[in-house]
Amino acid sequence: MYKIVRQRLAPWAVVGATIFMMIQVFCNLNLPTLTSTMINKGVAVGNTAYIWKIGKEMLLIALIGIIASAGNVYFASTQAQKLGTKLRDELFEKVLYFSGHEVDQLGASSLITRTTNDVLQIQNVTVMILRMMLQAPSMLIGAIIMAFLSEKKLTGVFLISLPLLGIAVGLIMYFVVPLFKSLQKRIDRINLVFREGLTGVRVIRAFRQDTFEQNRFKVANKSYTDTAIKAFSLVSLMFPIMTLILNATNIGIIWLGANLIAKRSMQVGNLVSFMTYAAMILFSFMMLSMVFVFIPRAQAAATRIQEVLDTKYSIQDQQQPTTLAIRHQPKLEFRHVFFRYDHAENPALSDVNFQLTGGQTLAIIGGTGAGKSTLINLIPRLYDLEKGTIKLNGQNISQTTQKELHQQIALVQQKAFLFKGTIRSNLTIGKTDASEAEMWHALEIAQAKDFVADLPQGLDAVVEQNGSNFSGGQRQRLAIARAVIKPAAVYVFDDSFSALDFKTDAKLRRALANDPQIKQSIVIIVAQRIATVTQANQIIVLDGGQVVGQGTHLELKQHNQTYQEIIKSQLRGEEI
Repeated sequence: MYKIVRQRLAPWAVVGATIFMMIQVFCNLNLPTLTSTMINKGVAVGNTAYIWKIGKEMLLIALIGIIASAGNVYFASTQAQKLGTKLRDELFEKVLYFSGHEVDQLGASSLITRTTNDVLQIQNVTVMILRMMLQAPSMLIGAIIMAFLSEKKLTGVFLISLPLLGIAVGLIMYFVVPLFKSLQKRIDRINLVFREGLTGVRVIRAFRQDTFEQNRFKVANKSYTDTAIKAFSLVSLMFPIMTLILNATNIGIIWLGANLIAKRSMQVGNLVSFMTYAAMILFSFMMLSMVFVFIPRAQAAATRIQEVLDTKYSIQDQQQPTTLAIRHQPKLEFRHVFFRYDHAENPALSDVNFQLTGGQTLAIIGGTGAGKSTLINLIPRLYDLEKGTIKLNGQNISQTTQKELHQQIALVQQKAFLFKGTIRSNLTIGKTDASEAEMWHALEIAQAKDFVADLPQGLDAVVEQNGSNFSGGQRQRLAIARAVIKPAAVYVFDDSFSALDFKTDAKLRRALANDPQIKQSIVIIVAQRIATVTQANQIIVLDGGQVVGQGTHLELKQHNQTYQEIIKSQLRGEEI
């Protein structure tokens, strides 16, 4: 945690918070002494003028202390908020460049928790450190010194109360620290279950798994609740225990002080000031204990955040990357490509080979789990290969920068995803400087022009989160429009026509084939329908991650058994 906080806090702000805190402590420590003086030299002898004089000094010191306290709070709170802002920015930027490997390793729900709840824990403890962690030791040491100077005979009381406080805090921390650490993991679990419930709500309802999912969330929620109750119940014990010790200490001080006053060995004012310093000592000890109790939770959160920040990208640009050549007629080549997911026994792709040039269309077909989407994800280097080579324009994609590579690829993934905003803002993700004419042209290619034109706001129509206010087919067409508006060497459509009817599918493919920009590029289509792939220049048939057929539609129809089975499963008699 020290590493995270030290690197992101402004030194001048920490110095400012410390100076204001020292002024506040100085003021607080002087007030009891002035009170003692007022009682001994003013109240005891009836000197009203002296009482007014000391009273004015006390008001002035109290005012300075309030101003110093406000300054300390300002620096502490603003720096804690800025620290949280910096951490969230860094985490988001880091996660943004994660490959599928890192996301799978850490977990999406855990990344959300680390970016929100864990950062909040560090913010809260940072405020406590800049306020209590600096103030409590200074107040504790200062109050002990002032109490000793005020009345040495009463200081023996602390030899009993302070060790008792230390033992109580130590026992509480011993049991609380492991509970606080486990709380973060239970928050991860709640986020995971809740996130799955939100994203899969339709599946849950369709299969009538409402009760099962409710029970699943109740188990996660109860686990978190039980742990939190145990942790905070133990923490709450600290206040009554410390109050008991504080009151017992005051009783001891009053009893001893009364005897000393009766013997005329001590003045009343000294007893009052000593009791005030005693309260300061015990209160400072309490503040310090609270900080030490909550620091382990923040430490656990800091460890989880540092784990994300220290995660090395599995896909990195080379130190001296070569520039990706831009050609009028692009070329894409797979040479003996193998790929295996983490901890998988068998490769997801084995010995994939093909070559494409601008103007050609490759179709990839196969059963569920055959490796179609895996193959597609290798082109923009969302995952790295196990063996083999992928070349774009004659350049190995692992030797160029990811930014240059992504500039040459337009991808529509299997699940159409739209960002909250407008249709216009979603289209400009594909091309930031796109004109309105280019947007309408892209929508026309994607067969989305008609329904967008019918919307009252047209291009400025609102898109809700994930495009929830559009149908599945409309979302797919808008995602396709976002891709085709981008000038690219390779256009990849990962089963992007699945929600379209046959007529719209045919019109869209015809529009892609006739567009002057796309006509010069490489088009790769992953599809389940035979009708979608028949016009492709080359078709790859995948089964279990292996290429079991490669050729044109007519060649595969005549000689490839797997392709023939796919045709028979979709078409009948004369249609075949």
